[in-house]
Amino acid sequence: MNPPSLTSATPTAPLKLAGRCAVVTGASSGIGAAIAARFAAEGARVFNLDLAPSRDPVIEHLACDVSDHAVVAAALDALPVIDILVNNAGIAHIGTAETTSPADFERIFRINVAGVHHTLHAVLPKMRAAGRGVILNLCSVAAKIGIPDRFAYSMSKGAVLSMTLSVARDYVDKGIRCNCICPARIHTPFVDNFLAAHYPGREAEVFQKLEAAQPIGRMGTPIEIAALALYLCSDDAGFITGSAHDIDGGFTLLR
Repeated sequence: MNPPSLTSATPTAPLKLAGRCAVVTGASSGIGAAIAARFAAEGARVFNLDLAPSRDPVIEHLACDVSDHAVVAAALDALPVIDILVNNAGIAHIGTAETTSPADFERIFRINVAGVHHTLHAVLPKMRAAGRGVILNLCSVAAKIGIPDRFAYSMSKGAVLSMTLSVARDYVDKGIRCNCICPARIHTPFVDNFLAAHYPGREAEVFQKLEAAQPIGRMGTPIEIAALALYLCSDDAGFITGSAHDIDGGFTLLR
């Protein structure tokens, strides 16, 4: 089964995010870049909160380390209104509880967990004052099922899932929706770099094994994640909050 290609809104279709201001963390590459591009194509003004600049000239860059609370607050304070926040920035780690060093554990926590809190802390007052807003957190199937050698990463995504539910509950009566997406393996530059570093000369062989791990027979694509993100952040999903959406090619079916 081949992945879909990117399609922009048709000229006659109304733009789903026209006039909205969206902040996407980690939008310089991979899933974040795809989400930012899709949101911009649907009429949003999109800001990329990332250390690296966006490759897309349409996306505005706010240079920021999401693990630094003061820096995040200063960057977002310049935006008077934020209609949509997508917490996408995150890093991966391979290891068990035994092999994960305290330094690695702390690094995962600072970026994947504290980084989400930092943006929430800065954005929620703006949304509450406006009486509206949508928050989407990038979680993972690792938050729901045991995946080998992903101790720290699974910890961080479990926290993201819990934060999603907590924010949804606390702000459901304030016009603010909060959901998360739980992908399985998605083909991003991280996958290619990982294979090159750990399986030199065997990249194609191991890539095929990784694809076969999804019952649907392939990895997902950032474009597919962006399509779901657009739906959840648009008015089409106005009745959805406090939910975690698997997008995993059937990965969790066999667990």
